[in-house]
Amino acid sequence: MAARKVKGTYDVLPSESHAWHALEEKIRFILGLYNMKEIRTPILEYSEVFHRDSEASDMVTKETYDFDDRSQRKLTLRPEGTAGVIRSYVENKLYASQELEKVYYLGPNFRYERPQKGRYRQFYQFGVEAIGGIDPALDAEMIILSYDFIKRLGLKGVRVRLNTLGDDSSRAAYQKALETHFLPVKDELCADCQRRITKNPLRILDCKVDQDHPAMINAPVTRDYLNAESKAYFETVLEYINAAKISYEISPRLVRGLDYYSHTVFEIEADIEGFGAQNILGGGGRYQKLVKELGGPDLGGIGFAFGMERLLLALEAENIDFWTEPALDAYIIVSSDRLKADAVKILYDLRKADIVSDMNYMNKSFKAQLKHALRLNARYLVILGDDEYERGMVAIKDTKTETQEDVLLQRVERYLIEKMGEQR
Repeated sequence: MAARKVKGTYDVLPSESHAWHALEEKIRFILGLYNMKEIRTPILEYSEVFHRDSEASDMVTKETYDFDDRSQRKLTLRPEGTAGVIRSYVENKLYASQELEKVYYLGPNFRYERPQKGRYRQFYQFGVEAIGGIDPALDAEMIILSYDFIKRLGLKGVRVRLNTLGDDSSRAAYQKALETHFLPVKDELCADCQRRITKNPLRILDCKVDQDHPAMINAPVTRDYLNAESKAYFETVLEYINAAKISYEISPRLVRGLDYYSHTVFEIEADIEGFGAQNILGGGGRYQKLVKELGGPDLGGIGFAFGMERLLLALEAENIDFWTEPALDAYIIVSSDRLKADAVKILYDLRKADIVSDMNYMNKSFKAQLKHALRLNARYLVILGDDEYERGMVAIKDTKTETQEDVLLQRVERYLIEKMGEQR
């Protein structure tokens, strides 16, 4: 039986990886403008990092990859980035500086869900967390950053959708209102929503099965259950977003998919033809209890995440290409095996000079080497022919101008440095 990839996973092939590199470089550049520093956490965490009593989202209850290691310790492949970042923040006592910690992460996550276009069981996210403070201006900065990022990618029709869940008392009042609202129609809802009514009524608003049910359409909205402090907080967030002149819409039933959110939650959309619901490229929100739940002080934070696969699909759909496939500066063509040692030396010298170069290792004919070099879009061909070699020379051809010169063996590196310098 031929080996195959695991369902819900994919290979990034050599012809595709340059697009990933370019997007990652873009991410790092933009986040650097906002004074974000990278944090790298393990793919594996102890299960209690994600399986907390307070977290009853589908992601945790249905979709995590959990297993016991050989010492019977319960481990989980991370399904999202925030909890692991907070665990690291607490374990390494980053709060000791009493400064706001602004970090970003980039890497794979794992969820056991139905694979579909742009959504896989192993998927890559980049995300941002600002930990250690509660300030409406910080909430506004995270929203502005996520909006700015999508705009800088070149995507059009970028929209911010946001809402507030309020503080603990506001959220509790809203959950009670939802429970009261949905209980009379409990038997008309899907099995998941029936279970959620008393356990976690906020999650009903995320349901795709019952989204057109009249009770869903007429469900209470958060703003009617906010206390004065929560209203003031959200209004101040909006004031700061308005100051940046960023357009947004308030989505009264937006709750996001994780239970640790409080106060501000948001999503970023872009107009992408044929994407449908996939137009939501990322989102996030504020969390006030997560640091304390994972053993740290009573500090809040806010963050967001974007799926890399969905971003790349969006860029492809919009014909946005801010990367170019890597091309060779030079390709060495060897006419006979006796010249290979000289080719190896030249190749090493060129690479020491930061000249991107390669040669044939498949014992191809002279003509086949030439075709391969042109297919790789090599700018210069360094040709080691028997006749030239006897005179201590090589032929160097510029594939763009079609000009060719004989160059002394010991001057190949210097010649290419000078030529490439002229082009720049």
